[in-house]
Amino acid sequence: MGGLRQAAADLPKLTAFVHGTTVGTNAVLERKGAVCGLVTTAGFRDTLELGRRTRPNPYGMTGTFDPLISREFRVEVPERVDAAGRILVPLDEVAFESAVRALIERGAEALVIHFMHSYINPRQELRAAEIARKIWPNPYVTVGHEILREAREFERGSTAAVNASIQPIMARYLGRLAGKLGDAGFKPEPLVMQGNAGTMTMRAAAEHAVQTVMSGPAAGVLAAARVGVEAGISNVIACDMGGTSFDVTLIRDGVPALSAEKDIAYAVPVRVPMIDVHTIGAGGGSIARISRAGLLQVGPESAGSRPGPICYGRGGALPTVTDANLLLGRLDPASMPGIERTVPVDAVREAILEHIGRPLGLNAIQASTAIISVATNHLASAIRLVSIERGYDPRDFALFAFGGAGPLHATALAKELGVPRVLVPRFPGATSALGCILADLRHDFVQTINLPLAESDGSAFDAILAEQAARGRAIIEQERVPVEGVVVVHEADLLFRGQSHVFRMPVTSPSFNPAAVMRDFADRYRARFNIELAEMRVILVNLRTCVVGTRPKISMELFAPAPAIGAPAGPRGVRSVHFSDRLYETPIWRRESLAVGSTLDGPVIVEQMDATTVVDPGARLEVDRLGNLIITV
Repeated sequence: MGGLRQAAADLPKLTAFVHGTTVGTNAVLERKGAVCGLVTTAGFRDTLELGRRTRPNPYGMTGTFDPLISREFRVEVPERVDAAGRILVPLDEVAFESAVRALIERGAEALVIHFMHSYINPRQELRAAEIARKIWPNPYVTVGHEILREAREFERGSTAAVNASIQPIMARYLGRLAGKLGDAGFKPEPLVMQGNAGTMTMRAAAEHAVQTVMSGPAAGVLAAARVGVEAGISNVIACDMGGTSFDVTLIRDGVPALSAEKDIAYAVPVRVPMIDVHTIGAGGGSIARISRAGLLQVGPESAGSRPGPICYGRGGALPTVTDANLLLGRLDPASMPGIERTVPVDAVREAILEHIGRPLGLNAIQASTAIISVATNHLASAIRLVSIERGYDPRDFALFAFGGAGPLHATALAKELGVPRVLVPRFPGATSALGCILADLRHDFVQTINLPLAESDGSAFDAILAEQAARGRAIIEQERVPVEGVVVVHEADLLFRGQSHVFRMPVTSPSFNPAAVMRDFADRYRARFNIELAEMRVILVNLRTCVVGTRPKISMELFAPAPAIGAPAGPRGVRSVHFSDRLYETPIWRRESLAVGSTLDGPVIVEQMDATTVVDPGARLEVDRLGNLIITV
């Protein structure tokens, strides 16, 4: 609300308000969610704690795990449904009501009802929810199959537990925000970003809070895909580097990769569709230190916003990536936003010498260069993980650099990987906010099938897909958000019998044709893994439907500067900047002074309010028709 006031936003005249929030994500990561109670099938009280018998660390019996719901708040009741959906043990309603009342007395704020195989037959879970809602003192009742209708009890239970633990926090937070927006005269239904890069209403987000997990990075990836397509570059690797983390995603043909097999933390899987973002602890605030083995390490520990890097004057005393960039001349201490107290450059130099330089026998510049080199290697490794290790050559892509620190490192990163081009959007630090207003309404549905594809009845699957599509359309209609149309996309999760990981593919025919789907699966499997398994039986694991309410499109030409008339006016100054082992007198340009069609040869530094772009020697920068910086490396 303070930001809206500073922007002088006239709320009664706004037609849309989209909010991206990390409230839910942080609550899970920091284990600061609400106190939850769990009622589950007799014999399965400890599913959330047993998990998949993985280890926190690959070597040694080290590390700990705290389940989202502690054992004293997990209760069993007699009931059982088998994997075919047959009721073996009817729900003991008296025992269930007693369990719910016991959890209320113990102080649980939110309730999870998670019964075995409810994804295939939810009858007993629905009856339990009906009983619980009559006696639970608030609306925070999470019913497992309503959050995720998919096999694998641990993952489904974990997803439901995540939803319950953050639901009260999200509901209160979003309720306060919606109230303040209403008091200020905003009339439409506010929207909230989801991890799948779609939006939902605040009321829906308060009920299905788990959908907001990892929604911040998703918005940025959505913007990267759209800006890349409009710039004529549909294959990009989106690199979002801020103060603490580096988020990287592969985008092919303008479509970001989605995943429904993400873990938000160790042993905390969240099985809802979300943008496939790989995150490492590397950002401008990452702390450089010497390990006990005498090696230079950068991150994952971060100085955060407070105390922050030394040069921010907020009390930081340990050298960070930002401090190294400052000492190398790539950042201007006089123009960086967020500085609370001017810190002499000599103080930054002395800290780098004390903690890094002298232990390694390096001077301050060499130490700073080493910090940047190690950080670049970390960033490059993250990109290799989402590209080379999945069969894609990064040289076939462009780096889309955003976030406050992304453009600062992008050219060096492209050189390290052999990537030929870098795209820096018009406002790198506000790219995720741009993604919020580009996002459509979106709702995802899944139903586990687990049947051999060759022996399946396509008409039965058509009925499931049609029911999912109808539910999505009904939700969008209930949300009363203006949309230009509704798009329905069907997908199938398939695997060969004996495998454990599914291969997702679109179902494009008007009706579900098992033979056609099998042929398509074999073709796509061969293209992805370069192998044919013709003798293996194909299993249809899940059917998925994505229902999208398309909102009015916003043109990226809104951000385009005026075309160039003659040569650019000139840099605002020149600064000595270190690149590798050489010192260059480098021109400093303001982004606003670069018109469409402007070209500059590196070394060049381009400064703007929300980011600094570094163009290394030998690279060339050009401003495209939308105001993006296209750097040829």
